[in-house]
Amino acid sequence: MNSSDVLIKPLITEKSTLLRATSTYAFEVRRDANKIQIKQAVKDIFKADVTQCKIIVVKPKKKALKNRRGYGKTAFLKKAMVTIKSGQTISELET
Repeated sequence: MNSSDVLIKPLITEKSTLLRATSTYAFEVRRDANKIQIKQAVKDIFKADVTQCKIIVVKPKKKALKNRRGYGKTAFLKKAMVTIKSGQTISELET
């Protein structure tokens, strides 16, 4: 798996924006990616030293469909919270 294939997109939410003060960035990652691959991808793409990587798996939930009978599901999501060495930033994600 290529380093650019591991990270799908950065997650830009209110919580992830507040976590940037502690050098923590959130990314949506592939289902089959593990911590080692995520650390290596951040190091290769953004040239930052990763100190910690946490993975969060958000399982699909049932949702009632509007104007129809039955139920649907939300999407499966795998997130990675990556902490980089203090003093470093990822300038591409800073707004």
